[in-house]
Amino acid sequence: MSRTSFDTLLEAGCHFGHLKRKWNPAMAPYIFMERNGIHIIDLNKTVAKVDEAAEAMKQIVKSGKKILFVATKKQAKQVVAEKAQSVGMPYVIERWPGGMLTNFPTIRKAVKKMANIDKLTSDGTFANLSKREILQISRQRAKLEKNLGSIADLTRLPSALFVVDVMKENIAVREANRLGIPVFGIVDTNSDPDNIDFVIPANDDATKSIEVILDACCAAMQEGIEERKVEKIDMEAAGEEEAEKAPKAARPRRAKARMDKRDEDALNASKAADFIKEED
Repeated sequence: MSRTSFDTLLEAGCHFGHLKRKWNPAMAPYIFMERNGIHIIDLNKTVAKVDEAAEAMKQIVKSGKKILFVATKKQAKQVVAEKAQSVGMPYVIERWPGGMLTNFPTIRKAVKKMANIDKLTSDGTFANLSKREILQISRQRAKLEKNLGSIADLTRLPSALFVVDVMKENIAVREANRLGIPVFGIVDTNSDPDNIDFVIPANDDATKSIEVILDACCAAMQEGIEERKVEKIDMEAAGEEEAEKAPKAARPRRAKARMDKRDEDALNASKAADFIKEED
């Protein structure tokens, strides 16, 4: 069963591409027709591509890895933040911090700086600072929170990127390509799909279009998270069973060892008695 349907995508306006004169010829396989100078995307292909991407994303999160969502355009910001939070994934909806992937340790340092400021607040150090210093530090904290707060839990490089509008987020795509990180992307008719590992051909300008695609992908990710939890519980239960079995298996061995020791002692005593008799 498909994770989305032709009708759902049609209602959300996922089929509307860009003006014909703005098209990227590499998107030709995903274009159904042209109407009034606008390219219409083949939604049958979109349905198949959403399924393919959702399944791959499910497997990534099932193995306990993170997918970073990237969408800095106005129409996508809010919906991407909500969907990413719903599945506990990091996201970037403000300006893409240059070198976020290729210079990841520096980004981590900035995130740690944010944590250090929080520490100063909680341990009472702020009380000894002047108003001006407190104001400067608070402003710095607010700026870091705005740009990096949503990736504070990202302690290592993400295993994949999900990008809305691969043309606008081309720096993020290039960084991921350079590091061999797979990219999932909503790709409109004016964009180049060649550097995207999982192309989802659709309208990347309408909030509703972005939302229905994210709904399908995040539902699959939630399944992956749940399956991982179940597997973890099963493994823990299996481990406890093994632990319970182990002492039971060990007990007979210990009992047998005690019996062997008694038999040996009895035999030695018997031999000693025989030896005494012989001496007599």
